Amino acid sequence: MKILVTGVAGFIGSALAIRLIERGDEVVGIDNLNDYYDVNLKLARLERLRDYKKFKFIKLEISDRAAIEALFLKEQFQRVMHLAAQAGVRYSITNPHAYIDSNIIGFMNILEGCRHNAVEHLAYASSSSVYGANTNMPFSIHDNVDHPVSLYAASKKTNELMAHTYSHLYGLPTTGLRFFTVYGPWGRPDMSLFMFTRNILEDKPIDVFNYGNHRRDFTYIDDIVEGVIRVIDKPAQANPKWVGDNPDPGTSSAPYRLYNIGNNNPVNLLAFIETIEKCLGKEAKKNLLPLQPGDVPDTYAELSDLVNDFDYKPGTVLETGIRNFIEWYKYFYRII
Repeated sequence: MKILVTGVAGFIGSALAIRLIERGDEVVGIDNLNDYYDVNLKLARLERLRDYKKFKFIKLEISDRAAIEALFLKEQFQRVMHLAAQAGVRYSITNPHAYIDSNIIGFMNILEGCRHNAVEHLAYASSSSVYGANTNMPFSIHDNVDHPVSLYAASKKTNELMAHTYSHLYGLPTTGLRFFTVYGPWGRPDMSLFMFTRNILEDKPIDVFNYGNHRRDFTYIDDIVEGVIRVIDKPAQANPKWVGDNPDPGTSSAPYRLYNIGNNNPVNLLAFIETIEKCLGKEAKKNLLPLQPGDVPDTYAELSDLVNDFDYKPGTVLETGIRNFIEWYKYFYRII
């Protein structure tokens, strides 16, 4: 297939592109290469894709309506995996306009491109952050998610609503994927594993928010990519049992679906740090702090729909994933 991967210089996008190309798909990847974090890391990810003949990179801003229209018209994609977004919960508190430009206007342009060019399936990244103030554990796609606690989460919830509208009005199959705390080699520098590893190796203290008491459903990058590929290959279908007087938030009478992709095994933050210390053979200096605005205490993915519809469940053990990340980190940054 010919597949568009947006945010291809990102953590998930670059890993996904490699897997798609290696199985025989043609991939066009776009990214604006912004400086939210180290651009050199993004360029290094793209370098991994340079020698693949079935890959083409275009530097592009998804909020550029005319450019996106031209891209879709020229390339005529069969499937789209939309990963490009302004990421980060904490950054959304100080830079809210970036989230509207990228996550709302940008997503609108992608939807319109799919609608007008007969795209067979649009899959897109949502986030576990949409569960917000929900405390019903584990988080289910069938739960109400109307109480986000950050603008980032609100933008992702908005994407889900926009996608449903296009599925309903135009029959565009859309599938939203709520990712749970993705980690692993080539990860983002603003994520906890990256920051903790760097500071511990440099003998600097690490900031441990909520005094280390919150839990995260850490999900390894390879598990995420496997789930994404299975979803791309199976366009969303309407739920014939859906009824408006008792609406199911995770499905619809339109070809619209939502899925969690998480490890289904939340880990206490202090236990997570202990695993990093074990893999590094070095103890962290901890700076214990209260919960930050916009953060949620716990995330925990309920996966029955993913298992039932795709016969898939992430399974990488945390210690294995952390060791793989640390090996990559030391290699990439030339640490002996």
